[in-house]
Amino acid sequence: MKRIIVASNNAHKIKEIKQILEALEFEVISLKEAGINVDVEENGNTFMENAYIKASEIHKLHKEDLILADDSGLMVDVLGGAPGVYSARYAGEHGNDKKNNEKLLAELKGKKIEERTARFVCAMVLITDDERVIKVQGEIEGYIKEELSGGGGFGYDPLFYVPEYEMTFGEMTEEMKNSISHRSRALSKLKEELQKIK
Repeated sequence: MKRIIVASNNAHKIKEIKQILEALEFEVISLKEAGINVDVEENGNTFMENAYIKASEIHKLHKEDLILADDSGLMVDVLGGAPGVYSARYAGEHGNDKKNNEKLLAELKGKKIEERTARFVCAMVLITDDERVIKVQGEIEGYIKEELSGGGGFGYDPLFYVPEYEMTFGEMTEEMKNSISHRSRALSKLKEELQKIK
């Protein structure tokens, strides 16, 4: 069975990717599970640039495996696309969901719901070998609520409201979120490519 190393140590992200790709005959593992301890500097200007930087750095170390990297985040229209590539460290400290959400709410204070349009974006890069690089992107549109709602998910999930479902990502079950999220939309495109290279 071929291995896919996901160039991430984000447990939430790894879990989502494993669940969405489980039907395919690949062993999906994290950097930690692969015994890789590398801190890749993400200095790209776009999600796709960052995903490629991560994938290519890990590919140099593990050429026998497929390498998958994703970079994702939230883009709020009225904030000019912020937090964007800085989503995980919007408030200054990497991965502090509470502070990131507080900063976002402060930035949007007083804005009406129609001014709070946003989208989650997920860019993915899969390097299969030295010759082949597959790039896909998934997005989902929504609004930023005025307060946290729901205890599920991670990051900005309790603030991201999806009108068609009348709930935030934080209020959805894992299965529901995984069926409609930006990451699942990117992964469904990736699945089509993976089926060709089994």
